[in-house]
Order: sequence, then structure tokens, then C-alpha cells
Amino acid sequence: MVHFVGAGPGAVDLITLRGEKFIREADVIIYAGSLVNPGLLQKAKQGCEIYNSAKMTLEEVISVMERAHKNGQEVVRLHTGDASLYGAIREQMDILEEKNIPYDSCPGVSSFCAGAAALNLEYTLPEVSQSLIITRMAGRTKVPEKESIESFAAHHCSMVIFLSAGMLEELSKKLVAGGYSPDTPAAIVYKASWEDEKKIVCTLEKLPEKAREMNITKTALIIVGDVVSPLSYGRSKLYDPKFTTEYRKGK
Repeated sequence: MVHFVGAGPGAVDLITLRGEKFIREADVIIYAGSLVNPGLLQKAKQGCEIYNSAKMTLEEVISVMERAHKNGQEVVRLHTGDASLYGAIREQMDILEEKNIPYDSCPGVSSFCAGAAALNLEYTLPEVSQSLIITRMAGRTKVPEKESIESFAAHHCSMVIFLSAGMLEELSKKLVAGGYSPDTPAAIVYKASWEDEKKIVCTLEKLPEKAREMNITKTALIIVGDVVSPLSYGRSKLYDPKFTTEYRKGK
């Protein structure tokens, strides 16, 4: 069996119990070396084969999985955060299906959750924003035209932008062109939950300047929206004494 495991955002103790169990039982681990905390590999059993996929092609990764399957070994494919977000797992799964190699998925804590925790913010504040857009800037990996930054900015809701810390000048311009005002609250969270985490709260127009001051060019989330620094927000109906729920009657 090949287990696709979300390693969490960085901190070793933010992997799930299930994910840690798979790591401890694995005969082979293939991990995303550029992003996964190497401390997680210390949980592997003695004799476990460990491969750094940052130095491998897709074909080489599959070759390791195929060989392990033939040898009756348990494999963990360890991706950063939650593998369903920018994890490039579908292409691996499709090949495994062609080769009749069984696999499953173990969810992880995404860095967008760790980013919110670092700032103690809630993405979905009543009367401020009830939606969260997760996206990225187009780089060497293209983004469909219908998913442009400008089109998403027009909604004025909470937004988390992955894989774009090195393009903040362009990002800021696109967000403003799409409808956000230059003074919209924004934040940069570098390596959320890691020991060397950095966080900056500023305005949209100040994003490039603040990132330069902190020498942040990669491994950072950009968070945009009024939820970053809310001036006011509505009270939750769920805990309003006047609100009737399935479990209690409003007064």
C-alpha cells in the first residue's frame, strides 16, 4: 500500500496521529525535501528507506513505489501541509491505478490553517467575510484565465495566496486592479508554525516593501482581506441567547 500523507505545515507535532502512525510503520518514505520538516523522518523505524523527492522526477518516484510494492513494503509519500492543495498527487495516483498498486490518502493540516493560527484570525467573520478563496499567482505553472487574481479580488472576501511571495509587486497591483483598495489589511506569514516563523501585518500596498525588509521571497503565505484587521464584525448567531438551535431555545 502507498499512503499519501499530509505532513502538516511545518511543526513536527502538527502531523496527525494517523499520519505519524503511517510514518512509524513505513518501510519506504518518499518525502518532499524542500518543504517537509526533516524532524518527521526521525519517527521512521530503523532500516526504513528514505528518499528525497526534491531531487527526483515523477518517473523516479513511481519507480521506487513500484519496487516497494513488488517487495511487499509499506510506502509513505510524505507531502507538505495537506496534499490535496498544490501537492501534485493526482498524477501519481493515476499511474498507481494503471499499475494496480493500491493507495490511500491521509489528510494533513494545511499551512493556510497554520497561517491563521499565527495571526490569531478567523477567515469567516460574520458581516465581514463568509468565504475564503485559496489561490496562487501564475508563474511557470499556469493558472486558468477564469481564475485570475483580478477576478477573485472582485469578491472582496478573505483570500489566501500560495506560492507567490516572490511576485508581490505584481500581486499587489493585480489585487488592486481587481477591486481591493490599496489600504486593505494584508499579512505575510513566512514558514507558518516553524521555529523561524515570521509574520507581518500591513496593508495591501505595503506588501512588497515589508517583504523586502524581512528578506522574504519564498515559503510564505499572503493573506488579504478585512478579517486580517477587522474594525467591527457581527456576533455569531450560534451563541446568541436570542437564537434558537436544535440544542437550546432562545430567550
